[in-house]
Amino acid sequence: MALRCGSRFAANPLESMSPPPALTSAGDLAQQLASAGWAVLDAAGLRAVAAAHLPGAVLGWAELAEHWRALPPDEYLRDGGRYRRRRHGSFVIEGGALQPVPHRAHWQPVEYNALHGGLERWFEPLPAGVVSHPAWEPLLLTGAHIAEMLRGPARWCVEAHMFRIDTTDGIGRPTPEGAHRDGVDLVAVVLVDRHHVKGGETRVFDARGPHGVRFTLREPWSALLLDDERVIHETTPIQPGHEGAAAWRDTLVLTYRRGAFQGPGERR
Repeated sequence: MALRCGSRFAANPLESMSPPPALTSAGDLAQQLASAGWAVLDAAGLRAVAAAHLPGAVLGWAELAEHWRALPPDEYLRDGGRYRRRRHGSFVIEGGALQPVPHRAHWQPVEYNALHGGLERWFEPLPAGVVSHPAWEPLLLTGAHIAEMLRGPARWCVEAHMFRIDTTDGIGRPTPEGAHRDGVDLVAVVLVDRHHVKGGETRVFDARGPHGVRFTLREPWSALLLDDERVIHETTPIQPGHEGAAAWRDTLVLTYRRGAFQGPGERR
């Protein structure tokens, strides 16, 4: 389901005074996801969920941020923009164990991505320094634990996307496809960095009704969690917060899907 940016809120998409998100505590996460279909954890809340599920795990995720500095350009943007850089990797989690899978294309049907659906996109793989970092596996396993709050135990097919949206073109679009679902079970959008950015407001809508919320993620390693079957989401464009300044918004997007990865010919 794809809706264009701003389809339910009339506010300026570059509004810089967006409210902060309503935060969910680690102990209330399951209830919030069940009732609303979305939740936001601050960095401490994300660490608390991880620590409760994986005692003794390395949770130094901030050390990973340096790998966002040299992402290659996204060569598949159909709007002609130069504002997005990214890498992509795929994993399977089953029985509490994380396994990488051979590098594969990212694919979505047009029903979920009106702009890039139906296109096999072969992004550059994740850096070895990310995948081998001792904090990487606990982060992905924590996401699977949250997915199981929604769906119960499963074989989870995980896609990890490193994004940098910058203002090379004067404006950057985190979700050029508009408000959308991803065709998975759980989407986790982790903010890694936000530098001199104006805009970048997150919007989450009930997929079956008119209700929605809007806020701006600002704290590094805070996480937006989405039940993808119940809500659609978008992030509004960004501009430099200061004239002449370089500006970017870095995120790690993790998607969890039961059973199989999306691909041509695969349907639920």
